Amino acid sequence: MTVNWKLGGVALGLVFFLAVLLVKPIGVSTQFVILDGIIADVLNPDLVSKTEEGYSSTNAYLDKSNGKYAKSVMNPLNYSFVFVLAMMAGAFLSAMLRGGNGADENKLPAIHYDNFGDTPLKRYAIAFIGGFIVLYGARLAGGCTSGHMMSGMMQTSLSGYIFAAGAFAAAVPVAMMIYKKG
Repeated sequence: MTVNWKLGGVALGLVFFLAVLLVKPIGVSTQFVILDGIIADVLNPDLVSKTEEGYSSTNAYLDKSNGKYAKSVMNPLNYSFVFVLAMMAGAFLSAMLRGGNGADENKLPAIHYDNFGDTPLKRYAIAFIGGFIVLYGARLAGGCTSGHMMSGMMQTSLSGYIFAAGAFAAAVPVAMMIYKKG
């Protein structure tokens, strides 16, 4: 079953609109920091602590904003963290409803095979490195494409438009360099 990309875009826009209207803007890159903090707190129980004023951390990043991230590490079942878990569950459910045996989902466009071949290890390495760079950049920018671009532009935030222009200004030339053949 193939869903029209226009219908998918409208549905995505509606979800973002409802989230902004009813709860808060969507942004997910911070939740990777929270997950890292949860794992680090298990390994080092002194990382995050509850104080009279709220929460604090020995890690400066988790301690910023008056311990806002430290609080999320100690209480991860908040809207944003559950939203990220629901995104993963939704992707899995979507794949299963489409009859996701993995064969079609693993196919890449011909341009990828033309440039990089059909080596699974190379494909996973490219995906990992690309994901790492995107997440690192998102944290440097103080948020991800869903927070800055999608939620930000929906709220007519100037920074959202600047972020979108910068993302495309960087992505198009990089894609042209990487995919020289085709």
